[in-house]
Amino acid sequence: MAGRSEESDRAGGLLDEALTGTVHRTGASAGALYLLDQVSRVLGLAVLSGVPVEVVWPWLRVPLSAPVPVSDAVREDRLVWVGSQDELARSYPRAAASLPYRFALAAAPLPGRGRCWGALLLLWPASHPAHATARERSHIGAAARRIARVLDEAAFEHAVPRRPRLVPAHVAPRAHGALPSQTAADYIERLPEGALGLDLEGRITFLSTAAAALLGTDASRLLGTRPWQSLPWLDNGSVEDHYRTAVISRDPVAFTALRPPDTPLGFQLYPDSSGISVRITPAAALTPAPEAGPGSATATATAGTSPLARPASTGTVSAGATSSGTTASGSTPAGSASSGASSSRTAQAGRLYQLVHLASALTETVAVHDVVELVADQILPAFGADGLVLSAADAGRLKITGYHGYDRETIDRLDGLFLDTDLTPAGQVLAEGTPSFFANPDEMARRFPGAQQLSGKAAWAFLPLVISGRPVGCCILSYERPRDFSADERAVLTSLAGLIAQALDRARLYDATRDLAHGLQQALLPRSLPTLPGLESAARYLPASRGLEIGGDFYDLIRIDATTAAAVIGDVQGHNVSAAALMGQVRTAIHATAGAPPDQVLARTNRVLADLETDLLVSCLYAHIDLARHEVVWASAGHPPALLHQAGRPSGVVTLDPGPLLGVDPGAVYPVTVLPLLPGTTLAFYTDGLVESPGTDPGLIADDLARLLADHDGQALELTLDALLHRARPSGHYTDDIAMLLLRTARPPG
Repeated sequence: MAGRSEESDRAGGLLDEALTGTVHRTGASAGALYLLDQVSRVLGLAVLSGVPVEVVWPWLRVPLSAPVPVSDAVREDRLVWVGSQDELARSYPRAAASLPYRFALAAAPLPGRGRCWGALLLLWPASHPAHATARERSHIGAAARRIARVLDEAAFEHAVPRRPRLVPAHVAPRAHGALPSQTAADYIERLPEGALGLDLEGRITFLSTAAAALLGTDASRLLGTRPWQSLPWLDNGSVEDHYRTAVISRDPVAFTALRPPDTPLGFQLYPDSSGISVRITPAAALTPAPEAGPGSATATATAGTSPLARPASTGTVSAGATSSGTTASGSTPAGSASSGASSSRTAQAGRLYQLVHLASALTETVAVHDVVELVADQILPAFGADGLVLSAADAGRLKITGYHGYDRETIDRLDGLFLDTDLTPAGQVLAEGTPSFFANPDEMARRFPGAQQLSGKAAWAFLPLVISGRPVGCCILSYERPRDFSADERAVLTSLAGLIAQALDRARLYDATRDLAHGLQQALLPRSLPTLPGLESAARYLPASRGLEIGGDFYDLIRIDATTAAAVIGDVQGHNVSAAALMGQVRTAIHATAGAPPDQVLARTNRVLADLETDLLVSCLYAHIDLARHEVVWASAGHPPALLHQAGRPSGVVTLDPGPLLGVDPGAVYPVTVLPLLPGTTLAFYTDGLVESPGTDPGLIADDLARLLADHDGQALELTLDALLHRARPSGHYTDDIAMLLLRTARPPG
């Protein structure tokens, strides 16, 4: 066990070195490594350098399907470059809403041996050009491959972490002739203005005597604290936002704040990779911060106001002096004891952007499982929770729709409780519509003696999910250790409960509609394909990745007698119940005429559509297969041609003379094409969703799939189907529904 731990620590150290080295070599200001959990398909932030953890709370765990750069990089196996805040807002609006700062970023996959390990994320200051050069892109890709080799060679075993390791960024060496620390501190003390040093986490590491005097507080009460937490007159969202701007954009930032009762102070922040140097002066003596490029700005923040200014430019200076000024060196002063509780929660500006991010993410959830995954992946880590139970009110009971951090036996005991249960606070919370917070087991035991033993947790937040007075359900966050919920945290969780309620209610409606649509779709498609001696068959229907998962694509294999069959595939315009209903009518019309010549089958079906007076059009490909005569007779109504592979011959696309779509002209004629059907022939019928996507040529994709069909000659048809789908849609994301039908004639003996 100890050996495994040492091996894991060694691998972790190699990762840390690989990340900090990459950040240094690429000139980035910060970097992060995400590792992919192959089972849950979630990217977990494993290593972070150059920015505080609070900044990345919303992205500690990122589903592979999420619309963010690291997910796109892994899912699409490509380098993602975002060169500006404007580009981030256009391409990734959810991320931009919670990171309103100027910077550039790159996300690259980590390509290992036979797997993708995850993603490398790099950030650059606002001064970086908006476009990456080809050389820079090459360096980023090479860095990602080096990190992947580290993971390969270490045979790294990992689980998605709950919290990343924070490693210090590489600090560039100072100029030759730098003053000794005592000399530097003496120099700072002689200046009339105040000097203050912050680490990248925002904590005060140094302040001069003049700074303490200007701030009006003893230095021992400030060291190790964040200024906006230890100085009440700086406790507004704008001050922390200025700090976050400096950390993320690496711009000099200047703002003014009013120290009670009437003393305005000017603050100038100069960030780099080691921390932030802060210059404090009486506002009347303040001179503008040196410009470092377009977008440089100053802002005024008076106590009680909260302008979320977003100045941005680059900076260079960092304070590292020690001594006659006061420094913090690892120990926390007695006067800063309260900072422990403060630092355990994200501060106001961070909470605000976090709430914006989560609200944006909740609006994108579709199904109930999306809501559950979002709460588990992002809300739990953001509030340090260990467990989740999300339940919905259903027929007077609380039905659990999702959970995390509980065993199945506990969930079975909690599932289906009556709304007026007194076993847990959930029923009372939902009835009263007000949240309840329990900081420790004693608080819970006084009111609900059985609840703590039931879950084994040590602190709880019960959040009612209510919409316009209507109970929707209850969200329970639980903790393995006692926890004091601050007023700020309670307020944010209460606001978040309303957003979860809206998302859950909408998702339940979607799930109900989807289940109805799925049932209708399954009823309209063949339950199974008939068997004919000498003919193998396999079929697949895949709904579009978005929408009701119902459409008009259909397939069929109709047995006519022992040696003949009709193969049909078609596509009704639209993705709704009307399209599915018309598809059922078209299938019925084809069944009624199957066995007639293919041109007559399509002509009669076309007249049926004319009688129905529908506005929807239908494409259809009909093939009459005669195994005894070894031939296939084709007729097409504007449908993509089938793929053909004959043993020992080049594969390709069947050449047909198509007629018009069904429903266009009641008197349309459909030409017939007769082709030989040799033993060992494979035919692949498909709808246009397989080969059509923006920016691609359907003909080229069809030719590529025909070659792939030849490569899989002799394999099981189900495996061939999988290969064709993966080649055409490697991401597994379907913008249109897809129907496929594969047929193969038997080879002669020997």
